[in-house]
Amino acid sequence: MKTLPAPARMYRALVERDASYDGLFFVGVKTTGIFCRPTCPARKPNRENVEFFGDADAASTAGFRACKRCRPLESPGEHPAWVARLLARVEAEARSGSERISDEGLREFGVGPVAARRYFRDRFGLTFQAYQRSRRLGLAQESIALGGDLTAVAFDAGFESQSGFRDAFAKVFGIPPGSSRAKSHISATLIHTPIGGFVAAALPDKVCLLEFADRPALLSQTASLRRWFDEPIVPGRNDVLEQLREELAEYFAGKRRAFDVPLAIVGTPFQESVWRGLLAIPYGETRSYEEMARAIGRAGAQRAVGKANGDNRLAVLVPCHRVIEKSGKLRGYSGGLWRKKYLLEHELAEIG
Repeated sequence: MKTLPAPARMYRALVERDASYDGLFFVGVKTTGIFCRPTCPARKPNRENVEFFGDADAASTAGFRACKRCRPLESPGEHPAWVARLLARVEAEARSGSERISDEGLREFGVGPVAARRYFRDRFGLTFQAYQRSRRLGLAQESIALGGDLTAVAFDAGFESQSGFRDAFAKVFGIPPGSSRAKSHISATLIHTPIGGFVAAALPDKVCLLEFADRPALLSQTASLRRWFDEPIVPGRNDVLEQLREELAEYFAGKRRAFDVPLAIVGTPFQESVWRGLLAIPYGETRSYEEMARAIGRAGAQRAVGKANGDNRLAVLVPCHRVIEKSGKLRGYSGGLWRKKYLLEHELAEIG
């Protein structure tokens, strides 16, 4: 049976809408008959009117129905169904060279333009229209790098004039299309897992980001990518991202303990020493912050180690989840404590 935090702690997390507990427990509200996530924006019930559950199935079995506001049946970090359908439509039309989806096209698709604009801005840092344009330009850059004719590429990308294509391309990549044949870029996509969605990004030869899609610091992490790698980030896929997708699926299925996909570990000298130290922690084992500090020759620097853990751009791959307090207690994790707990229990179960 799943071990839950103390009821008082869960109720406090509910009142505070503490996102680090999202997925760790669910709350049934006796007065309404619904069950919610800890982060539900609805008005908070009194303590005597709530019941806590370890998973959505238990709440449903107890007779509670899912809240329509916080949607507890969806995995944290996953896109709502309407977004998943919309992303598939964008990808299909970008590859076919069809016209971009207009606001009217969104309405015909059953999606409000304002809702699409807000969701894409919050999740991807781009408005919906900017996301579409960026995806098409990413495909265009790939075609140009393979020797494609600039006029044909511009037409296939949905631009009516070469000047419009050239201006849009230069805005994203920093150089005109004709100068980009040897230019690379960072491709970014979403990967779904049992603990929710990850935003994954990679250069042509190395993964440089694997971050929880619902992490508030995601936009600052992508800004950090641009500073360190000096490459534009565009929606898309490449061979490295497909390898990552396969290896993550094997990891969560209990069929993989170490990742082979190449990683771009770039940061300050101290950060890199911590991140490479994390890679040395064996699967299924943990280290304290003090032990990590000593391991990298910086005894007493456990706070700095904790900060470097939080700055890790390669969640799961560089296993910062394997670092815990000396007492054995779990401490802050960018994806929420429930995910840290899940990953540690998953690894322990596989070696047990």
